[in-house]
Amino acid sequence: MRKEKLKTRFAYYIIGLLIMTAGIAISVKSDLGVSPISAVPYTITCVSGMEMGKATIVFHCILVLFQILLLRRKFQIKNLLQIVVGIVFGYFTTFCNWCVSFLPDPHNIVLRLVMMLISIVLLAIGIFFYLPADIMPIAGEGCMQALSDVTKVDFAKVKVAFDVAMVVISLVTCLIVLRSLGSVGIGTVLAAFLVGITLGILNDRFGDWRDELLAVEKHD
Repeated sequence: MRKEKLKTRFAYYIIGLLIMTAGIAISVKSDLGVSPISAVPYTITCVSGMEMGKATIVFHCILVLFQILLLRRKFQIKNLLQIVVGIVFGYFTTFCNWCVSFLPDPHNIVLRLVMMLISIVLLAIGIFFYLPADIMPIAGEGCMQALSDVTKVDFAKVKVAFDVAMVVISLVTCLIVLRSLGSVGIGTVLAAFLVGITLGILNDRFGDWRDELLAVEKHD
């Protein structure tokens, strides 16, 4: 791969991560629940009071440790870079939460739903750029891939099970500790369905342009 294309991929990888965290921050502000992959870090924040960016970093480290325990000798040392990505993702989360803190708290349910839909679109746009750049997966996807490799279950099915597990863990924790739904809400359900649908639309309409930009190899 040419150096220029590698720089372009890395730039869009970082941009994708930043856009994703912007989507997460807006979903938190809407107070309608966050996406499944963000549910556990936000639950840690709600339960312990830990700042969400730091909670995100802790969560990513736990997921990398889980991969090590799961894969053992098959775990590749390069995948420790997922911790670095988690740190970047955590700081981006802190920054985006700080940015949206200047917005007034929405009380109108229609406005909150609009914010949630905006967050879903931003999450899809972030994934649209981050994933094909093929630099290093975030720990959540690395964990799903490890589970898929060990269980021999299709990645798509593992992703569904993983997302459901994150939501259940978050919901049970919040109900026991906070006596409320906490990080889980209608926005969590909407994100679980609509992020993938939105990403599919983006891929259909702009995928060829992105792949050319990032020099993504086509496989027949």
